[in-house]
Amino acid sequence: MRWRLTAAELSAAHTSAGSLGPAGADGRHGIGPQSHMGSLRPHCWTPGQQTKETQKQGSGHGQKARAEARPARPQLCSSHSMNGLEVASLSLTNISSPATAEQCGQETPLENMLFACFYLLDFILAFVGNALALWLFIRDHKSGTPANVFLMHLAVADLSCVLVLPTRLVYHFSGNHWPFGEIPCRLTGFLFYLNMYASIYFLTCISADRFLAIVHPVKSLKLRRPFYAHLACAFLWVVVAVAMAPLLVSPQTVQTNHTVVCLQLYREKASHNALASLAVAFTFPFVTTITCYLLIIRSLRQGPRVEKRLKGKAVRMIAIVLAIFLICFVPYHVHRSVYVLHYSSGQTSCTAQRILALGNRITSCLTSLNGALDPVMYFFVAEKFRHTLCNLLCGKRLIGPPASFEGKTESSLSARSEL
Repeated sequence: MRWRLTAAELSAAHTSAGSLGPAGADGRHGIGPQSHMGSLRPHCWTPGQQTKETQKQGSGHGQKARAEARPARPQLCSSHSMNGLEVASLSLTNISSPATAEQCGQETPLENMLFACFYLLDFILAFVGNALALWLFIRDHKSGTPANVFLMHLAVADLSCVLVLPTRLVYHFSGNHWPFGEIPCRLTGFLFYLNMYASIYFLTCISADRFLAIVHPVKSLKLRRPFYAHLACAFLWVVVAVAMAPLLVSPQTVQTNHTVVCLQLYREKASHNALASLAVAFTFPFVTTITCYLLIIRSLRQGPRVEKRLKGKAVRMIAIVLAIFLICFVPYHVHRSVYVLHYSSGQTSCTAQRILALGNRITSCLTSLNGALDPVMYFFVAEKFRHTLCNLLCGKRLIGPPASFEGKTESSLSARSEL
């Protein structure tokens, strides 16, 4: 709500600020003009409030009743400049300060317990699954395919992201307090976003590789080589790291009510630049992935008859990758867009801040779930990973891939069956 201040009110503000001393016990204070001793006399004045002199000049019971019936008005605090001139400033009580926003978005004890349990379970599943997958992909790197190269880099990204999850555990167990300091906060945010977007782009590369292998199996033989896949992954690592580098140089911690808050834990800044970055960083790989899989499905339907097992494997892979996108990444980026637009629109109520903060935490949890879901994809679409895992769990060696595929050079058939 905006208030129009009359000339009389402004004059009364200056008179009141100059005549009254330091703030009282109510805690409201501003910065008043300098006295002859050079000291500052802080005082805040509310428009419509009368000074003692004006009240003596004829304020009746009716005027007093009308003044009490008026809604709360913003405080007008006087301040001084370096040359001694006073400048009036408005302190609107209905605009949320950082401390108020922090209180509105504060986690409850129940939320802290639930989020901590979630991150603990996510850490165990993601660490075990991706460590096993990375060990297998590195061991078979000589006989690897481009798809296996992308999966190996995806496992590296997942492991790197998993390693920062314990900091979130400590954050929730300590009651929303960040005890590690400024540098670990920056590194946590940098690694989280670096590996999240690296995972998104590696999943997109897998989709593009599947498209070439199934739709253009012969024409893409020269392009689909492990060496080129490693080059593509190195390029993506560099691009994403450079894009996230500002997180390493900008302050990311604030202190409120004796509690240190890491802004990279659910409290990222809202800006139009962030909205543009979200659109570029997520929309392109997501649309590319959808397009590749739609073309694959069309090719499997319209092309020559494909063995039922291979067709089922391709459809299964498409379903899993799309499920990972829809569960882990789409909710986060949709909510971030709503978050940025809402805060950019102006004033935000405490209830809205509470809902947005809770949505931020939930979608961040879903994003970290990607590390636990990727090993599920390895199990269902990578035969070597599935057989190795079964051998470790069952304690016996299972039958390997069908003999009809052994010894074949990469062709249309092997390109469709590999992964």
